[in-house]
Amino acid sequence: MTCIIIDDDESSRLIIKQLCKKYSLTVKKEFSSAIEAIKYLNTKKVALVFLDIHLPTFSGFDFIKTINNSPKIIITTSDKNYALEAFEYKSVIDYLVKPITQDRFKKFLEKINANTVKISKNKSHLQKENFIFINVEKRLTKILISDILLIEAKGDYINIKTDEKNYTVYATLKKIKDKLPESLFLRIHRSFIINTSEIIDIEDNSVLIRKYVIPVSKTYKSELINRLNLL
Repeated sequence: MTCIIIDDDESSRLIIKQLCKKYSLTVKKEFSSAIEAIKYLNTKKVALVFLDIHLPTFSGFDFIKTINNSPKIIITTSDKNYALEAFEYKSVIDYLVKPITQDRFKKFLEKINANTVKISKNKSHLQKENFIFINVEKRLTKILISDILLIEAKGDYINIKTDEKNYTVYATLKKIKDKLPESLFLRIHRSFIINTSEIIDIEDNSVLIRKYVIPVSKTYKSELINRLNLL
């Protein structure tokens, strides 16, 4: 898997480069400037970008907003305070806090590999019936199953959240759960069903999907743990 490193601190670039080498990631180029990295990506393609937030002149977030057809981005920063903002961007797949340890880097790679396997396994399910129709304001709206991040129950309604839009539908969680592939979706709370391939992080009794922090109830926690590709 190919990658580039964008960080104005030389020692940080060296640490990431060494970790990449240890785990067979190919570093194609390293940059101290986000602008120079953008010029490179205008003509070259890589799978991953290790990106610091605090860069001179042009920040990491400026980079994300500017780049077209962005590779998957891993934020690497000593600042813990921007995680929620970072995950609002679809291209951001992980948030590594410096100093980056070997164990944390290894977990990031395991998550990447696990998601790749899940996607390939789920293609067979999605090829036959990869969408559902929902009734929104007396109109039938088509939604791709793979676009669904999570579903939340709100009284007699459910709220279906996707990257682009949220849909409020008169239905129950049980009804929509029956229409979704079990290999991809899991109920983790009486009010929530999640797309397990979109899990970013799990801490205590909650999971992070994009910018959403979702509670995990004791009833469903063991099933969630069993679904994970744990070391």
